[in-house]
Amino acid sequence: MVESAGAGAARSRPGGGGGRGEILPGFILAIRLLLLTGARKGEILGLTWDMVDLDLGRIRLPDSKTGAKAFPLNQPAVELLGSVVRRDDQPYVCGGQIPGRPIVGLQKVWGRIRAKAGLEGVRLYDLRHTFASVGVGSGLGLTLVGGLLGHREPSTTARYSHLADDPLREASNQIGARIGKALEGTDPR
Repeated sequence: MVESAGAGAARSRPGGGGGRGEILPGFILAIRLLLLTGARKGEILGLTWDMVDLDLGRIRLPDSKTGAKAFPLNQPAVELLGSVVRRDDQPYVCGGQIPGRPIVGLQKVWGRIRAKAGLEGVRLYDLRHTFASVGVGSGLGLTLVGGLLGHREPSTTARYSHLADDPLREASNQIGARIGKALEGTDPR
C-alpha cells in the first residue's frame, strides 16, 4: 500500500528523502505509475485526483504534450491508485509533503534508485519506452500502443518500430523451425 507520510514527516524536498535515506511514498507512486501507464513524467506529476476515475478505470488529462487526452488504466494501476491514502489538503496524486504541491525532485530520486539497482543509463523516459516495448512484445500493434501512449501521428509511434524487432524475430524463428522440421531428412540436391 502506498501511504502519505503523517504530519510529523519531513517536508518533500529535491532528492525525495524524508531523512535516513528513505524515499517518500509519492516518489515510489510516481515511478510505478510511469511504468504502468506509459504516461509522460509531466502528466503523472501534474495528475490531480479529479482527473482520475477509478470506477471507469480512466485518466482524463485536460492538457498534455499533445493536448487534452484520456486513457484507460490497467488493473494494476487501478489497484495501485486505489491503495493510496488521500489527504484532504493534497489534490495531487503524487503529492509532496507541502499541502497543495506535487513532489519535487523526481529526477534526483530516480538517479538514486537507478544507482542502487545497477540501472545506470536508464532514464525516467525509458519507463515509457518499457511500457511500449512490453505492449509490442506481447503482440499488440504499433497503432494500438501509440493510442495508449497518446500519439496523434503514426510517425511518432513509428519511432518505436525498433521495439517490433523481437516479436518479428520470434515469428521468423517459429516459421523457420516449422519449415526446417518439414525439410529434415530430405536431400536438397
